[in-house]
Amino acid sequence: MHVQELKAQHKLLKEYAYQPGEIDRGYNNRTLFINLSDNTVAEKPVSEEMKEKFIGGKGFGLRLLWDETKADTRWNDAENEIVISPGPVAGITQYSGTGKSLVVSISPLTDVVIDCNVGGYFGPFLKFAGFDALEIKGKAKKDVIVIIDETTNSIRIEEAPGEKIDSHVLAEQLTEMYADDEKDKRNISVVSSGTAAEHTLIGMLNFSFYDVKRKMVRLKQAGRGGIGTVFRDKNIKALVAKVKGVTPNRNNVVDMAAIQERGKNFAKEMKELDHVQAHMKETGTAHLMEIMNDYDLLPVHNFKFGSHQDAHKIDSHHLKERFTQNMPDGCWLGCMMSCCKMAENYELRTGPYKGEIVAVEGPEYETAAGVGSNCGIFDVDAILELNFYCDTYGIDTISFGTATAFAMECYENGIINDEITGGLKLNFGNSEAALRLIHQMGEGTGFGVIVGMGVRNMKQKFAAEYGADAKFLQDIGMENKGLEYSQYVSKESLAQQGGYAMTNKGPQHDEAWLIFMDMVNNQIPTFEDKAEALHYFPMFRTWFGLVGLCKLPWNDVEPANNAEQDEPEKVPEHVDNYVMVYKSVTGKSFDKFEMIKQSERVYNFQRIFNLRRGYGKREHDAQPFRAAGPVTLGEYESRQDRYDSQMREKMGIDPEGKTTEEKLAITRKYREEMYEKLLDSVYARRGWTKAGVPTIEHLRELGMDLPELIEVVKPHLE
Repeated sequence: MHVQELKAQHKLLKEYAYQPGEIDRGYNNRTLFINLSDNTVAEKPVSEEMKEKFIGGKGFGLRLLWDETKADTRWNDAENEIVISPGPVAGITQYSGTGKSLVVSISPLTDVVIDCNVGGYFGPFLKFAGFDALEIKGKAKKDVIVIIDETTNSIRIEEAPGEKIDSHVLAEQLTEMYADDEKDKRNISVVSSGTAAEHTLIGMLNFSFYDVKRKMVRLKQAGRGGIGTVFRDKNIKALVAKVKGVTPNRNNVVDMAAIQERGKNFAKEMKELDHVQAHMKETGTAHLMEIMNDYDLLPVHNFKFGSHQDAHKIDSHHLKERFTQNMPDGCWLGCMMSCCKMAENYELRTGPYKGEIVAVEGPEYETAAGVGSNCGIFDVDAILELNFYCDTYGIDTISFGTATAFAMECYENGIINDEITGGLKLNFGNSEAALRLIHQMGEGTGFGVIVGMGVRNMKQKFAAEYGADAKFLQDIGMENKGLEYSQYVSKESLAQQGGYAMTNKGPQHDEAWLIFMDMVNNQIPTFEDKAEALHYFPMFRTWFGLVGLCKLPWNDVEPANNAEQDEPEKVPEHVDNYVMVYKSVTGKSFDKFEMIKQSERVYNFQRIFNLRRGYGKREHDAQPFRAAGPVTLGEYESRQDRYDSQMREKMGIDPEGKTTEEKLAITRKYREEMYEKLLDSVYARRGWTKAGVPTIEHLRELGMDLPELIEVVKPHLE
């Protein structure tokens, strides 16, 4: 059906006209509120206090979600919201990585707030259309599309029965539908999910951008925590933003010349250094595949191992052969990283689109490691196929990979069998079975629906219904707070164990990636050193999500003299760039210390948000033991020399004459004690009690002693 025929089927449910405004120093000073239950559309003012304490992006999302939900709001309640906010820096085009927005919601997987940093054009376009955030609550009776149109200064809610749900089709249809002509397609961005998000808890969102050179719509993912599931539960088919265009200073910044100078310097670094450092323009984040394998950090067989003899079959050299080279690959205008790789002209081998020639976004490292090595799949074509279907069905590749790997280990241990799986032989390496799982998720049938409930729910089901050993499932089930682990083996890095399990939202590497500092370079040997790193880096990285920045330009390419600087791990020249960019956009007094304070305010607010929901304490920062060390005999024996020498050198115990079972128990006791000591050290550094609760004194120091926060915290301090 032609797109105009599809559009003719739309039914206008609400049209709201708003007054055009002008962005002032990165802010519109208003947000957009939509309730789909009754089609309310309203504007909310943004106060100076809101900007001072919550900044934008994730901060605005958390504050708005807090105000509209209660302590017992569930993910599928009508009052749960999806909030999208770009932040004050988002939308400038003179510095790389400035097109990000943050999405927050109460997660179906964790029951606490999830936040996702995502590229694509929707966040900047939302700002250009006139709003610092979009919050959507309620549930539509039938599938709807929400259009935010700067060209008409209108918000429209349209019932949309005809379009397909899957993202690669829907984003193309809506871009063509709402663009005036071919040239105008660059001014359209679509947020969508897919059919599998309707049947699982691991649904994600795709944010589109139009690739002018390739003349195609491309997708970037807000992957973690099931926000796509919330999206489809609300019967949202898509969000569409349409703008008049992108001009050099739509943010109306204070000092454009300063931003241009820093942007020019970074572009020079990319041109001169990328090909000898990270190869981002050639392979994107996939360059990490062989590095992680070499350092025993690549997840293999449900994080059981850190390397594999076949890893070379799916490393960046093979992936590069599939990626289109020498094409602009930024997911926002002006970004010189050009890391948004794509495998074009791929013919699908399975599923409802079998035989179609498609373009596959990526795969990025997390996808290649998650659906690849972690599932024992060392086949580039299978990874591309799984990548494509995860994207178009609206499924998080990280959660899919980790959940499938868990199911595979359970299958190989006899916890589940062919009768339970419906005949799927879920051995490690069975790519056909993995593909059948993803198609079942899209269909809402079979064992795929069980895997799509996530690792935490599978653990509970397998123990309750199949008599599995709950303790063993807890040890090998790679989730924390209900969120599946992202794709790095943390066993030999105590700091990274904390960087995963101590996150507010669950184990995602965007807060702290400390493996090389800790394990490889031994830069943070003491508990105090680790605590300082687990204070600084999560706060620093949180700041990207407050202002609308991508993390990659910070340290994936570094200045040539970075190693000679004090604290090179922080990449001080780039930190100074961010300080200058923020000051130049907003005109506010600002330095690298205030940067951390801004993040601390929001980070502690999120911790207290978790407390309000019944979580956010020490017991919720517990990790599955496989994140810390070997669980099985085979796991220990695969690295016996390492573990035996550690027993001698670190524990002062001679392993000679001891059985593997005895050595396994000794290693476990030691590593669990180390993790508890780490928690003590990090909590103290963050100004929290031993139970993990922010103290009133610390909140007062941050200027976050707000009455509503004190009310939540106080009972936990008595």
